[in-house]
Amino acid sequence: MASVKELTAIAKKQLMLRDHLFEGAAPWLWDRKINKGFATIPKTMPLVMNIMDDMTKGAPVSSTFLSLWCSTWDNSFVVINKPLDLAHAAGFGGQRGEHTWAARMKKLQELKFIDFKAGKSGPFNHVIIYNPHFVIRHHYELGTPGLTEASYTALIEAAMDIGAKDMLPDTALPSAPFAPSAASS
Repeated sequence: MASVKELTAIAKKQLMLRDHLFEGAAPWLWDRKINKGFATIPKTMPLVMNIMDDMTKGAPVSSTFLSLWCSTWDNSFVVINKPLDLAHAAGFGGQRGEHTWAARMKKLQELKFIDFKAGKSGPFNHVIIYNPHFVIRHHYELGTPGLTEASYTALIEAAMDIGAKDMLPDTALPSAPFAPSAASS
């Protein structure tokens, strides 16, 4: 695993190479230090999303999960005041859009990626997002259908490459992984 100093050096080298190869492109690029409206996501998110969809054959949940993730303020908590807007952001429009989105929310809760509480805007007003690495490790231990050995190994390899210790077996899962929810009762 690279140290912070090494990562800074790597980032500087990549920036120099980028600016050399794509001269003049900088004004067209997203810079979270300049622009508002960014979200911090794990570099493993594409693998996490693929695993989620594999676990929910025929009813992919990854776009719903990503739209939730992008609605946090880096605190793993989302207040949904306009469910229809989030349904649309997840790719569910039309007359059945909100209904389809609600079904995906329930599936994410069943799989323990999220939990939710009702409020003034409906049953999904308050959402907590659990660490997807921990959730996937939990499902691997359970042998949840759809979570393949190959996908799980790829996620571990990616996590090791970036130094994400929450995917390593010597990092214990929290003792009470998921709080009971009135919504799941």
